[in-house]
Amino acid sequence: MRVLITGGAGFIGSAVADALVERGHDVVLMDAFLPQAHGEERPPRHPLLRGDVRDPEVVREALRGVDVVCHQAAMVGHGQDPSDMPDYASHNDVGTAVLLAGMHAAGVRRLVLASSMVVYGEGRYRCPQHALVTPGPRREEDLAAGRYEPRCPVCGADLEPERVPEDAVLDPRSTYAATKLAQEHLAAAWARQTGGGVWALRYHNVYGPWMPSGTPYAGVASLFRSALHRGEAPVVLEDGRQLRDFVHVSDVAAANVAAVGAEPPPGGLEAVNVCSGQPHTIGDLAHELAKACGGPAPRVVGGARPGDVRHVVADPSKARRVLGFRAAVGFADGVAAFAHAPLREPAAVGGSQR
Repeated sequence: MRVLITGGAGFIGSAVADALVERGHDVVLMDAFLPQAHGEERPPRHPLLRGDVRDPEVVREALRGVDVVCHQAAMVGHGQDPSDMPDYASHNDVGTAVLLAGMHAAGVRRLVLASSMVVYGEGRYRCPQHALVTPGPRREEDLAAGRYEPRCPVCGADLEPERVPEDAVLDPRSTYAATKLAQEHLAAAWARQTGGGVWALRYHNVYGPWMPSGTPYAGVASLFRSALHRGEAPVVLEDGRQLRDFVHVSDVAAANVAAVGAEPPPGGLEAVNVCSGQPHTIGDLAHELAKACGGPAPRVVGGARPGDVRHVVADPSKARRVLGFRAAVGFADGVAAFAHAPLREPAAVGGSQR
């Protein structure tokens, strides 16, 4: 099949392109090459159309002869403050709307959407007294006092995290999260109106070679790695016990290959966690990277950024069932390799496009 990959020259998009070509697919990349995301140090190895997904003319050209779209282009990361909101909404939501309109005009009816675990907000929690509950935002006074665990909204007790399935309550708690959920809603509306089908791949914490570095929009793995290569200790917020699911970019690429080859539900959207299935703490990541880099031990400094969530760990069972996907890269091996993998040096600091 011929597959259009938006954001195809970026961190995840380039890995998806390589994996699809290895499986015999024909790919065309589309990328705006925003300088905040990556410089020119890794030239694309596949046919490339330079352009912004928000430009209808570029989208129309990119969609010629395409069977499936892998939509990776997005402004990613935690960001800095609400001044980023217009850029996030423009790149992520307006861009997705322009792409979907172009797909409708071109008669392309299959979409693989790069979504994110951030749509869940806080993960899934259980109270000893009140079973499954949805905690509200953590209170500033608790964070200041070093009490980081979410509380039961009924009795105030600390909660125990559980793995998040795809049918969990969606509760985005940052600008980025809100725009990723809006992408899912736009894609679902497009599918209902056109009879198309969407796989929404909810990526968990992706890491691996060619991550962008040196930007406040980079993932935590990149921030830790960049600090260590400067000879500095990784700075860990809260107490370092926040649970996440770190999934290697090669596994994310494999999940995209599986989704391209699987028929999505006609007229609908199917969400799937893309994760390793093996949760680890932020502190685990910092310590493993420091050890592999031979660098200074992490500094645990407390505090929390606005919008940060405590625990998000994923249930991988649906991906195995509907896509036949199972992550292959273990945490220890993946982190050890990542310690010395190349990163992308951005040409400027600011928002990034995957």
